[in-house]
Amino acid sequence: MNLWLILIIVGVIMLILGIAVEAAKVLLWIGIIVLVVSLIMTFVSRSRNKV
Repeated sequence: MNLWLILIIVGVIMLILGIAVEAAKVLLWIGIIVLVVSLIMTFVSRSRNKV
């Protein structure tokens, strides 16, 4: 499994947990950060593969 795919899955799970549990808003922010980082890593790896 690719690292970016694992990060996306973890990010989605953290987002779901963050929304389901109102008291755990920190999880929501961590999930968003993980998703953004994984998307950036995906775009960087795709641009490296094209070159």
